[in-house]
Parts: sequence; structure tokens; C-alpha cells
Amino acid sequence: MIVVTGATGNVGRPLTQALAEAGEQVTAVSRHAAAVPDGVRHVAADLTEAGSLTTALHGAKGLFLLLSGDLHAPEATPADLIGLAAASGVRRVVLLSSQGVATRPLGPTRVAMRAVEDALRESGLDWAVLRPGGFASNALGWAESVRTQGTVAAPFGGVGVPVIDPADIAEVAAACLLDDRHNGGVYELTGPEVITPRQQAAAIAAALGSSVRFHELTRDEAKAMMTRFVPAELADDTLDIISGPNPAELRISPDVERVLGRAPHPFKDWVDRNIAAFR
Repeated sequence: MIVVTGATGNVGRPLTQALAEAGEQVTAVSRHAAAVPDGVRHVAADLTEAGSLTTALHGAKGLFLLLSGDLHAPEATPADLIGLAAASGVRRVVLLSSQGVATRPLGPTRVAMRAVEDALRESGLDWAVLRPGGFASNALGWAESVRTQGTVAAPFGGVGVPVIDPADIAEVAAACLLDDRHNGGVYELTGPEVITPRQQAAAIAAALGSSVRFHELTRDEAKAMMTRFVPAELADDTLDIISGPNPAELRISPDVERVLGRAPHPFKDWVDRNIAAFR
């Protein structure tokens, strides 16, 4: 049995589906009750309370660990989840980490994530670490304003990074959970192209067949919006990257193709699959 945390999210949902279709027994974990694929067990748990995951981990051989935003707060202890997994008899953990662990190692949330990675390496478990950059699905934050105002509001409109389709992350995660060849792997996951927020807005407009206006936010405005959902430290670390990506953050990684045998999906593919959210 494989446990998927964050199972109702942009990575967890397709990962849960992929594992179920591969014939695996799957336990989907999310903070609240949720619909899951047929044959999948659902357990509600809050990862900020490590003990709440105990029921989900009973009998599990594998764990996909996605840390929610509040687990990036300074007082959080996400490494406790690694210890709980080991004590529960889990044999393999695939951790969704962050590209910034390598590219911005001194950022406060990156230091904390490195500590989780280190705890996993020292746990005695089989493991793999996924380090994605920006997510294509962050564009869903624009869906309401596109629907109601025909507007995308974002900072640093002319600054791009190679955003990754969460479906690609999910497919890589499934491979790492199911294939021993990926034990000990650290995979940097990016999309196939650098794309700016203005270009993302244009891709959404093209898929809609209607105009979408781009409104550039200041950094302070963007941070105020982000801190409604994530700790200020995580917002600052993210804004540091998207305001001025360094060469490592602009690099197109070969790791998706190394694992899956195909190139990662471009942003346009993600838009085409999710355009209903913007109508």
C-alpha cells in the first residue's frame, strides 16, 4: 500500500490516479474529506500534527510526502513525519522538495527543506527527492480574475522561469515509488521552456479565444496576496526567485525525460487541459 499526502492537490490527485491504475493499493491523505478514485482509501489528516498520519501509514510500504504551506513556517517540525514513517514500517519515501534547496540554499524555507531532505537520507529508508521549480498550476490563482474581469495580475511580468506541469511531477513520483532504479535519486524538475507571466496570460487568452489583460503587481502587492495562503518566509523566498532567477533556475533540466523517456509538457498543454477553470 502506498500513501499519498496532498492527495487532492495538483500533484497528489494525478499521482493517486496513476498508482491506482497501476494496480497499487492507495491511501489518499488530505486535510478534509474528499472524493477519491474507486478502490482508493481516504484518510483525513493534518500533517502539522504528525500523529494524525499514524492511521494512514498502517501497513504502508511507500509514502509520497508533500509538505503543506504551514509546514514551511519557522516553528514547524516536518522532519517528524520521516521518523513516523520509519517507525510505521514504511520502506520508501518520495519527498516533494524544492529546486531552491540547491539554487537558493540560504533562503529560510530552503534551509528547512534541506533539513527534511537530510532527515530522509539519514532515516535508513529507501528514498527519492523531487525538486521542482515553479508550477504551471500556479496560474489557477488567476482563474477568477480571468473569468470575471478578463485580467491576469502578477508581478515581474517580463521575467520567466521554466514552469513544470504538475502532471509531470506526478508521473515522475509514481516512477520513483514503483521502480527501485530511482532509489537515492535527486531529480530537478522543470518544464521544456522559459515562460514569463505575460506569455502565460497570452497562452490562456489564446486557449479562450478572447483577450486577457495583464496587470503588473508590485512585489509588496504580490507578497500581500501570497501571505494569505503561505508563511511570509515562503512568500519572500519565492518572490526572490521569480523576480530575478539565477542561471541554475533558468536551466532546462533533463530529469523529466531521463525518468519518463519523454520531454516535459509545455505550459500550453497544461492550459489546454485546464481551460475550463478560466471560462
